[in-house]
Order: sequence, then C-alpha cells, then structure tokens
Amino acid sequence: MKQKRRIAILGSTGSIGTQALQVVANHRAEFDIEVLTAHSDWQLLARQALEFEPNCVVVANKDFYQPLKDALQHTDVKVFAGAESIVDVMSMESIDMVLVAIVGVAGLAPVMAALENNKPIALANKETLVVGGGIVTSKALERHIPILPVDSEHSAIFQCLIGEAKPKNLFLTASGGPFFGYDRKRLEGVDVKQALCHPNWTMGRKVTIDSATLMNKGLEVIEARWLFDMPPQNIKVAVHRQSIVHSLVEFEDGSFKAQLGLPDMRLPIQYALSFPQRLEGCYEHLDLFSMPSLTFEEPDRATFRCLDLAYRAIECGGNAPAILNAANEVAVEAFLKEKIGFLSIATLIEEAITKHKFIEKPTYDDLIATDNEVRASLKYLI
Repeated sequence: MKQKRRIAILGSTGSIGTQALQVVANHRAEFDIEVLTAHSDWQLLARQALEFEPNCVVVANKDFYQPLKDALQHTDVKVFAGAESIVDVMSMESIDMVLVAIVGVAGLAPVMAALENNKPIALANKETLVVGGGIVTSKALERHIPILPVDSEHSAIFQCLIGEAKPKNLFLTASGGPFFGYDRKRLEGVDVKQALCHPNWTMGRKVTIDSATLMNKGLEVIEARWLFDMPPQNIKVAVHRQSIVHSLVEFEDGSFKAQLGLPDMRLPIQYALSFPQRLEGCYEHLDLFSMPSLTFEEPDRATFRCLDLAYRAIECGGNAPAILNAANEVAVEAFLKEKIGFLSIATLIEEAITKHKFIEKPTYDDLIATDNEVRASLKYLI
C-alpha cells in the first residue's frame, strides 16, 4: 500500500493554507495532515483540526491557547502555543513535507528549523528568501533538502526548467494590479479600498497591496534570484494582464518555455505537495479555445518605484533586502490603517534603505536584528 505524504501546513488559516487544505481534501489517498498552525484565528484552526485530525496544532498568539485547547478537548489533537512552538514541531519525525504559508519574516525561523531537521519545504512565504536567501539556500544545499516554490510565478519557472540547461533569462509575469496605466498624479488620490481590488487574484490584504505597488513582483525577483541561482539582471518582469502565462524562461538558443493555467493557486500548491507526481486538478482547467489574447508589456518602474527599490536591494545584497522587506511591511500596514498615502510606501522604503546600516555578509542574528531595528525606527507610523 502506498504511504501517504504527511504534511505540516504553517499558516493554515490564511489564503494559501485554506486552499492547500482543499487540495488535501480532494486527494485524501495521497496526503495526511500532520501539523496545522495559525497566528490568531483559533476558531478556524479548531474547525480545520476537527476535519483533518492532525497530530498537533499550534496557535502563535498565546492568548488563544486555552480556547483552542477547550475546543479540541474531546479529540486526540495535541495543542501548543507560541511562535517558538512552531519552530519546535519542525523536529517531529512524522512530518514528510512542510508547506510554509506564514506571512512575513515570521516564516524564516521555522524554515531554518525544518531544514535543520531535513524536511523538504514547499515555500509560499516570499519573505523567507527575501530576508534570508543566502543562509536558507546554503543550508538547503548543505543538507541536500529541496525547496519547492508555491508562488505561481516561481512554480511556473520551476516546471519550465525541469530537464533543461541553465536558462539565459527568467521572465516573471505581473498582472499590473488595480492601478495599471496610472501615472503618479493619479496615484496620489487612490485609497485602500481601490488598492485591495485586484483584477485577477484573491489574496490576503498585505499581498494585495504589494501587488498594487509592484513590490510583490520586486520580492519575487529577489526570491527567484535565490531559488534559481540567477543574477538579478537576468530576471525580468513582464506585465501580463490576463494572468494566464504564469512565467516564462528564455534559453540561449532563443527558445522560450512558458507555463499556462487559469489564475488558481491550487495548481501550484498541488504541484509542490505532490512533486514529482502530477495529480488530477480538482479545479477549473484552462480552455485554449476560449482564451483571451495574451499581451506582454514592460512595467512602469518610474511610477511604481517599489519594483526598482527591490532590484536595488538585491543588487546591493547583504542585509539590504531585509531592510526593504521590514520597511515595506510597516509601510503597507500604515497604508491599510489609512495613516499614509499610497505613494508614501515607496518613499518610506527608500529612506529606510538609505538610513540603516549595511552588512555585507549578515548572519541569521544580523538579519533578525536588522528587521527589528527597521521596524522600531518606523513604529511611529503604527
């Protein structure tokens, strides 16, 4: 009898986590859920635990330990609390793969712990590689542990590269967000509600704002640099409004390969969880004969400055991407709370990159200290 792959989902109550559980529910013969974690949504976490019967659950916010434990008191599910517990459960021998869907730099510590314990990673957390790409990929190479991308763009590149030689260029596609075609003057008046209206994807609030500023694509450029060992100048961004081509790869002979599909995150989630298998897709499939015309344009980097700032950070290297990421997280939160305007997001990030100490070869502790220092310097915004 074929053994099921036992999955830990970190961030199971978020957008990626809930869609991953849909994939698991559609393929019960292939997967078992071993661990589920959430930050604060203990009620949804409890419902997920009752349905999927994991070995254990962890709620990062310790205030919700008791209500979660009470909700699961008549089950065999173990209940833990605290961010440190998420790190601790990575040592469980019963975990075959870890899907990291935690938002923000909080994903870095459990990823490092998972690698220390030889757990393959399905990575949906951009910030892990944005902040700690050097130390994460070094650890993965040292231990021969695969990091499988879950972002649709990086999954597309990964699929295009299987069996291929090193590419000449990578092309990450971008929807352009809700403000495609806007100039800076028009962006001065946009509000939170407008910024959260993504044309093609349903995502969390922070990621949706990042898509509107094009920072999401900037973070993906940094992520791609580490996932595929490519220089930043060979990673391009193409605005593709239809979100059908999820990314492209150009080879030395002039050939391009692309991966196409409807904008549904369950496809790349399922591919990462089942790799190297391909399972039946229990979601709507692309119909080639009803597909719209496919267009590609260069992004307006002068107007959407966050993309340029991300390129600047990865070209600097060191802890510059960590500065960029921390400043962006704080600035996006301030925008969502309507404390700053849309264009101020890029301004604050640029000021942080200029202001904070550059460290050429940061350790893990250096990166965490950089993150804390940047957030502390911007706490007046929140």
